[in-house]
Amino acid sequence: MAMLAWNVRGLGNKDTVRALKNFMFKFDSGIIFLSETKQKMRYLEKIRMKMKYDNAHYVEPIGIAEGLLLWWKNDVKVSILHSGKNIIDCELSVNGEKEWFCSFIYGPPYEDEKQVFWESLSTIRNSTQAKWCIVGDSNIVARAEDKMGGVPFEPSQAKWFFDFLNKSCMIELPIQGGMFTWSNQRSDDDVIVEKLDRILSSLEWSETFPRALGVLDVAMASDHAPILLLLQGMPRRCKKDFKFESKWLLEDECFQEVEKGWAPIPQVNSSRIFGRKLKKTRSKLIKWSRDKFGKRRRSAEEITERIKLLQENPLIRRTTNEVKELKVELNKIWESEERHWHQRARVDWLKYGDRNTKFFHAITLQNRRANTGYL
Repeated sequence: MAMLAWNVRGLGNKDTVRALKNFMFKFDSGIIFLSETKQKMRYLEKIRMKMKYDNAHYVEPIGIAEGLLLWWKNDVKVSILHSGKNIIDCELSVNGEKEWFCSFIYGPPYEDEKQVFWESLSTIRNSTQAKWCIVGDSNIVARAEDKMGGVPFEPSQAKWFFDFLNKSCMIELPIQGGMFTWSNQRSDDDVIVEKLDRILSSLEWSETFPRALGVLDVAMASDHAPILLLLQGMPRRCKKDFKFESKWLLEDECFQEVEKGWAPIPQVNSSRIFGRKLKKTRSKLIKWSRDKFGKRRRSAEEITERIKLLQENPLIRRTTNEVKELKVELNKIWESEERHWHQRARVDWLKYGDRNTKFFHAITLQNRRANTGYL
């Protein structure tokens, strides 16, 4: 199960909502925590229902600033213990397993509030005996290597953070995918990048989830990158079964590939010819389909990887402008894909603005089964 935590810097932008949907689908996140939503509950509830999350808890913004939300699905049991402008503290369990504690945080950005926040966090529970993890934006640069550019790191800024770690016996989980989680998104000599978003845990929690891992995704539509907490580590990739897709029959090239695969095979025992031809035809169709239909997805993945590479090397000249251009291109690909599935699904009762590619995909598959007699 995956938990997504992201400082969205406002959820009123359609690009932010689209990015959230893509992050959510990547690892099938059972829990989503967003900070700095800057939106009222009524608006956020519309997005939640479109994304098919069953439950929610909100901390309303103060004016047009701050705001937290927590969404979760029914296979996750969540009991909210305490919430405020900087924290949603809860007890939860996944698939009926034993409960544990999780605090989703948005650390105060102002220096005069940091001491009170971290000291109050240390009094929530005795973490030497509790299964407890903390996820979110700490708003703390903890070490010199956690920052590049701008004013030099000052160790005193992290005093309250390390006091909390020592007092509560918490450790920091590794996060794969990059060193920095925030950028001021400027170019050349003005760029500043920092590691602000973290995953902390008690020793008891770490022993319960020994494979737990943090993953940093590409920063889209916000100056923060989202972090994913994977409780069971990276999922193993399984080899997919071969399935003949009906859309192939619409392409003349499909029949050409079948003819190539079914061509005579010299010097093969007659009892094995049928199996060898099936295998050869399958390989031809897989390669042809990947080249013809997989181009859009490969392009999106290549652009995503390029953005991640640039964000990991923020001091390269012209990095910021190139990242902006790549984000625009990636958004166009996502929108094109949404239109593609919307048209094929033939759903008249949803407007185009209700972009949910996964939902439209499911409807398309259902229609295909009905048309071919599988339902």
